[in-house]
Amino acid sequence: MENIVNAINDIVWSNYLVGLFLVAGIYFSIRTRFIQIRQVKEMSRLAISRDKSEKGISSFQSLSVSLAGRIGTGNIAGVATAIALGGPGAIFWMWLIAFLGAGTAFVESTLGQLYKVEQDGQYRGGPAYYIEKGLNQKWFGLLFAFATLIAMGLLLPGVQSNSISNSMQTAFNLEASTVGLLLALILGLIIFGGIRRIGVVAEIIVPFMGLAYIIMAVIIILFNIDKLPGVVALIFRSAFGSEQAFAGIIGLTISWGVKRGVYSNEAGRGTGPQSAAAAESKHPAEQGFLQSFSVYIDTLVVCSATAFMILICQTYNVVSPDGGFIVEFLPGVEYGASFTQLAIDSFIPGFGKSFVAIALFFFAFTSAMASYYIAETNLSYLSKKIFNKEVGKLPLTILRIVILSTVYFGCVRKAGLAWTMGDIGVGITAWINIIALFFMTKPALACLKDYESQRKAGVAREDLVFNPKALGINNADFWENRYLEKTKLTKKSV
Repeated sequence: MENIVNAINDIVWSNYLVGLFLVAGIYFSIRTRFIQIRQVKEMSRLAISRDKSEKGISSFQSLSVSLAGRIGTGNIAGVATAIALGGPGAIFWMWLIAFLGAGTAFVESTLGQLYKVEQDGQYRGGPAYYIEKGLNQKWFGLLFAFATLIAMGLLLPGVQSNSISNSMQTAFNLEASTVGLLLALILGLIIFGGIRRIGVVAEIIVPFMGLAYIIMAVIIILFNIDKLPGVVALIFRSAFGSEQAFAGIIGLTISWGVKRGVYSNEAGRGTGPQSAAAAESKHPAEQGFLQSFSVYIDTLVVCSATAFMILICQTYNVVSPDGGFIVEFLPGVEYGASFTQLAIDSFIPGFGKSFVAIALFFFAFTSAMASYYIAETNLSYLSKKIFNKEVGKLPLTILRIVILSTVYFGCVRKAGLAWTMGDIGVGITAWINIIALFFMTKPALACLKDYESQRKAGVAREDLVFNPKALGINNADFWENRYLEKTKLTKKSV
């Protein structure tokens, strides 16, 4: 089975997909006039907004759910894997794909909010919805929904639980089966409460654990500040093959940097737009800004924190394509979360294993929550489009049981197989989503122009008006109805 999975992964994650992510990031960055630079202030302002309704979650909760999906094993074990298989230079390519991916994230998340619907008593949206409504291609939307349901229900949750299990075994000597049962129990209590409970849990856990992790990294960096310039120089030299030791793996450096960068920041994968669509917003572009900001937090902050700790403390190995090692600072240590654990241990002996295990537990656990929500959204879409009815309790219960089973079996599965299956899930959804985005740039840019023109004219956020018809955007039913309702209320008040 492992050989079959590896063969599928080689097809999905060919150099064409790596190139597609880079081209998409460059294209959308140029088309939005590098919004990731121009609108950082607006992004940070929107991040603390707490607007919400009975049918939606607040912008802050949306950011938290999005970060719950983004900040996970990719930020700890994924960064270590990128260094082990691509060398220190892979970190540069993670930074680059995050910077460019912020433009992609803006486009896809604005579209997610633009074409959202009220369904099952809450807001639903994402690529399946905007592909059908924006491209008038129902079959393409169904394809994405089915692929995402498989990826988020069967492939990705196992990666998160596997990393939790491995770190818990290393730190506390817990049996994998025990960890699996505990994870399934806690996750079950949350996901049976729906998106609003997920949003509440995420807005508590994500900021708390993220801040604690960053503080730990900053302390280690400050105490080794004299080594930081050399580490940064090593990253840049290795990224372009000018560091002699890593010159022979430049192709792997780029490939693993992009692959693990995308796995971590999610830009282009089509997952961010689904939490963006669940939010209560004054204007569709707001969620585009917010999701771009979450890409920065994920990679430029959290992933960088992990990378600097590992490289400063020299707790890593770099594998050679011939099966040996280019660099071997940790003989006999398998790459993964253990690199980060040993980095902290070298600074605070005996503390690193338990701290990273706890951090990874919360990061990966919240990612599993986000995976469930995305799977539920696409199940809801398939139910509505195929059977013309709201998703019932039985299909939702089956989905929840499947994901809880995936989480359990991920704990007892080999790490390599778990990661490969996760990569396949990421790759399949990314292919479908990015191809669709290239054909849907126009409505996203229209939303951006409308938002920026209103704000430039001095319109307060509370008074923003969005009329999709006036911008030539069709099938944005939610926003059309909201505009008509607002217009009627204004006329009555006059």
